[in-house]
Amino acid sequence: MKSLPLAIALALSCSAAFADERQSLEALQHTTMSLIEVLVENGVLKREQADAMVQEAERRAAQAVAHKAAEAPAAGTVRIPYVPQIVRDQIRDEIKQEVLAEAREDRWAAPNAIPEWVSRIQWEGDVRLRFQSDRYADDNTPAANYANALGVMPGTGVPAVSGSGAPYVTRNAGAAEVSDNGTAIGNVTDDVNRWRVRARLGVLARLSNSVSAGVRMATGNTGDRVSTNQTLGQNLNKYTFVLDRAYINYAPFEWLKLSGGRIPNPWFATDLVWDDDLNFEGVAATASYSFKGGRISPFVTAGWFPLRPETPGQREDRSLQGVQLGLNLRAAEDVRFRLGVAQYDYQNIEGRVDNAYTLGVGAGASYGQYGYETGLRAKGNTLFTTNSSLDGTAFPAQSGSNPIWGLAAKFKPLVLTATADLASFDPVHVMVSAEYVKNLAFDRDEIFRRTGLRMSDGSDRAYLLRLAVGMPSIKEVGDWNASLTYRNVGSDSVLDAFTDSDFGLGGTNMKGYTLSFAYGLDNRTSLGLKYSSARTVDSPTLLRGEQFGVDTLQLDLAVKF
Repeated sequence: MKSLPLAIALALSCSAAFADERQSLEALQHTTMSLIEVLVENGVLKREQADAMVQEAERRAAQAVAHKAAEAPAAGTVRIPYVPQIVRDQIRDEIKQEVLAEAREDRWAAPNAIPEWVSRIQWEGDVRLRFQSDRYADDNTPAANYANALGVMPGTGVPAVSGSGAPYVTRNAGAAEVSDNGTAIGNVTDDVNRWRVRARLGVLARLSNSVSAGVRMATGNTGDRVSTNQTLGQNLNKYTFVLDRAYINYAPFEWLKLSGGRIPNPWFATDLVWDDDLNFEGVAATASYSFKGGRISPFVTAGWFPLRPETPGQREDRSLQGVQLGLNLRAAEDVRFRLGVAQYDYQNIEGRVDNAYTLGVGAGASYGQYGYETGLRAKGNTLFTTNSSLDGTAFPAQSGSNPIWGLAAKFKPLVLTATADLASFDPVHVMVSAEYVKNLAFDRDEIFRRTGLRMSDGSDRAYLLRLAVGMPSIKEVGDWNASLTYRNVGSDSVLDAFTDSDFGLGGTNMKGYTLSFAYGLDNRTSLGLKYSSARTVDSPTLLRGEQFGVDTLQLDLAVKF
């Protein structure tokens, strides 16, 4: 606003000195005074500042007139002062540009304007109401058999005898739980109907061109990392709203992105390995580059995620680390492919016999550190009791028992993922997905040496095939998509804690198909129907001939904003 006092002074002085140009100069004076009033009304200037500015301008104008009078020419000499039009135009443009610049910065001149920082905040959220019906197969092995089968002699299918030294084993510890009187309480036969709701609300703040931060809240609880569903029927009580994401992104270069905190899934994958609701705690980095006009875009992602911190003298830390190489390929304007190969490695996740137990004294400070925790495990992975042979509470099918289940296998899955998007009939797309997994750390001999468990079944492989037709996402009225998925998830191919929680009610050692259909009822409002049929690949009890199966129907009404 440096030009404004000068313009005022010029307008006042000129109006006093140049009678032949009075009309144009009076217009300039009027415009300048009106501009001051606008600045006061919009809060740019205070009234005191405006009055002081006018007084200062009048003082300068008076000085200018007095100076001109002192330099009055001799009698008979006539001078006609003249301010060129180009000078007047320059003053006017300078004032205009300064006012407009300040108006843009403070956003007071634009109709319905909002502060600049608001444009850097992006909100997202969704609410979903679901009816779910789980129908168990008629020939499912009853829960009582799970408890009795926990003493099976590995590799023989024959129940173990007391003092045999063999660990107790299972692939579904939850189904084998017993009451205080030793009665099995796990449900594997009784059908269940549930109404469930999910709500998520998140915000992403762009702090600069290279730094952003995100926070998301969701329903659910801290004991279930692969689901944000809340089952209705809490006696009208309120629900828990937990911190689902909290992270910072930093992109120092266009080709590099760094993330840390509780971050969204950084991997290119299907739900065969990672559930759609799973978020990761740790750090990840993705580097990507495009060439051939963006037709070919290779990328690499690496990440490290702590699963459990170390407690000196009590337990070791556990972590997950991984690296993925991938390629985005645009074969044509309406044909796109994406390929990826990933190697994941779980550190210290496997179980082992725990010798921190002394006869007559009991458990030591580190006893139980090799367990695969109840709140973490799902079902499907082969488990064995890590209890010391001196611990008399290891037998699960009795009151007062305390079996500490551990993972029989180590986990180092190699994952190959591929997708194709064919948009020749846009907006209808044909989308194909495939994924294959092999657990490179699965070794039956190593398992026997470490645990004493001789496995005759179980699998270290998994695969998924999916065909989808329709719109990639449901956004508007009339949008639709349908899909068919088949998968076979071997018992020890992936960690059962993190895979899809809907198919077969979660976990591994399941095979079957899923049919789904979704339709847009309104803008960002969809109605979805999904049906899954799943059966075990190998015996869930490790006894020959026993099995588990469940069919699940889900009806969803969802809105996104």
